[in-house]
Amino acid sequence: MTETPTKSARLDAQMAFLMEADRLKSVTRATRIHDGRFENSAEHSWHLALFAMVLGEHAPESISVERVIRMLLIHDLVEIDAGDAPFFGEVDEAAKEAEESAAAARLFGMLPQAQAEELLALWHEFEANETPDARFAKSLDRFQPPNLNLASGGGSWDDYNVSHDVFEARMGPKIRHGAPALWDWLAPRVAAFFSRR
Repeated sequence: MTETPTKSARLDAQMAFLMEADRLKSVTRATRIHDGRFENSAEHSWHLALFAMVLGEHAPESISVERVIRMLLIHDLVEIDAGDAPFFGEVDEAAKEAEESAAAARLFGMLPQAQAEELLALWHEFEANETPDARFAKSLDRFQPPNLNLASGGGSWDDYNVSHDVFEARMGPKIRHGAPALWDWLAPRVAAFFSRR
């Protein structure tokens, strides 16, 4: 059976997007994994999707794990154009937000219109951090790196000279906002780590 031009054009656009998304594997993050090497953003997105699948039962509100996974798989695609913004680094938040919005429009705009609109809306929902799904997804995005830092013996905390007080002030509210049970589990482990230093 021969493809119709419309189906072929749709598939061309979808494949162009997917091949562009492959570039996320080349974006290096500030977080180190268990063996000490730096994580890339594609690994981060996959790991967060797995976090959502396994930890979804700990969300404080009713969520759609499938929607959370979808958010997490696309949330960092903008880093293809905008790069990673280390959480404890110096970042011009307004400039980074504009750069990421432009990247989202470009990347999702590669898809057929209905898919582009759907994924862009999902990305904006994640960024706004207002729905139960987005709150849990955002909290997982903040919950994963400290666990990697614990596994790697300090990781980016060492790289950015982070103290326990700074960690707790900057990360605590972000994790607790959408995943208080996960924060309650993590906080004493981080405190114990810093107390041994």
